[in-house]
Amino acid sequence: MAKLKNIIRQLSEPDFQAIYDSLISSGADKSAGLMKSLRDHNLPDSKIMVELDVNANAYYTLRSRLNQKIEEHLLQQMESPRTDILKKLANINEVVFTKKRTISIATLKKIEKELIHYDLANELTVVYKYLKKLHINSPEQFHYSQLYNRHVAYTLAIDKAEHVLAEYFKKFGAFYFSASENERLSLTLQLREMRNVSRLYQSHRLYIFYSCMSLFHQLFVEGDDQQNDELEAPEDIFIQVNKIFESYPMDPLYYHLNLVFSFLKLEYYNHYRVFKQAEKFYEEINDAASNLLMNYSQFTFSPQFLISKLTRALRLGLEAELYAENENLFRDLELDYGDIPCYTIFQIYRSLSNYYVGKYDEAARILNNLLNDVSLKAFPFVYMEVKVLLALQYCLLNDGDLFNQLSNSIQRQVRTQNKEACENILLFIKLMKSALSGTRKEKQKKIAAIAEKLRFVPQSPWFSPTSFVRLDEPLIGKLAAVDNYSSI
Repeated sequence: MAKLKNIIRQLSEPDFQAIYDSLISSGADKSAGLMKSLRDHNLPDSKIMVELDVNANAYYTLRSRLNQKIEEHLLQQMESPRTDILKKLANINEVVFTKKRTISIATLKKIEKELIHYDLANELTVVYKYLKKLHINSPEQFHYSQLYNRHVAYTLAIDKAEHVLAEYFKKFGAFYFSASENERLSLTLQLREMRNVSRLYQSHRLYIFYSCMSLFHQLFVEGDDQQNDELEAPEDIFIQVNKIFESYPMDPLYYHLNLVFSFLKLEYYNHYRVFKQAEKFYEEINDAASNLLMNYSQFTFSPQFLISKLTRALRLGLEAELYAENENLFRDLELDYGDIPCYTIFQIYRSLSNYYVGKYDEAARILNNLLNDVSLKAFPFVYMEVKVLLALQYCLLNDGDLFNQLSNSIQRQVRTQNKEACENILLFIKLMKSALSGTRKEKQKKIAAIAEKLRFVPQSPWFSPTSFVRLDEPLIGKLAAVDNYSSI
């Protein structure tokens, strides 16, 4: 909310009035009322809800839609001058074939200045192509040929950087689900390749792409004990990136990449446990979570936000609030089944949100659908942990038959892996088997002892869904209350 309030207060009067009038004319009176309240008054959310006569869910929807409306307006304002230039460029043949040579050259040079201002390197190649043709009988042809060649090469470098960036985050998903040292090495090599590409030109755009990767790599691949002295410090990167964004306020790509760097700031502060600073970015990213998951996978590993969201909820004791929030937060979300890490993390997040409020049937249904929708066999440890989480739902539902089938399947898989790496999985199975056997008094003590052992099992280096299960007294009590099942 803090970001939305700041944006509204910083809007110019014409922009504010234009958006406000648009909301009124389209019948969105409550959104218009919310916008006016946020601009004119410094009221807490609870009072604004009373003023607008809406509940928490409706209020969240209003905020989200208002934020989207403001972004659309600002983006339209940003795009219009660029669109004018591109229209002129699209009609350049008319100028070249119908006007005098001097007029054509003057027109092209004017378009060149505007394209340089907006850093449109690809479009500049068109301008230089025509300029070198128009100077075919002049010594200046060589100059424009050089500019043409340089911008073609630069465009290819930009394309290469975007490809390497997308590949890096695709590979990171495999690394996060396997903790393979080969995958870690592959990520480091991708980072070096991006650094080499970014050094080909003094380019702020290449610097931004490299920064997306460098920041993420330092936070999630190298860790504090493997700091690379060749990499720029995160604090310095953030300062430099802010300067670039401020220097190119009309650049639509930078407008959108602001979200990526806000996300990276959130993760930076989470990483160093400076939670007070992290909260300044949490709400902004949370409001844009659906968009981040759908549209930013080529610029960052966006499902990491869901991991941070679960971690934050458990740290603050707010896990029961996730379920009610999800309906509005992910209403329009559409994920790619082919992006297995992202899809898997999202479905586990949904399942855990149901589990936290006691909706074990729904949590189990989501996990069953996940196992049917995608194949996790390439990631055996994550595959087993998903099954363990599903087995926990069956245990809490007192469905001994389904639990028994699943636990046998898990134990068969454990035998094919390193048992030491599966310690948490084996203890979870033991804990749930204890819940389904013995007298209640015996069970409570036994379950508590196993839970205590589980708390001291080292954190798995790969993505571990079971780490988001709070092994506390309420869970131990629920497991102890499960009826006995004779076949266990």
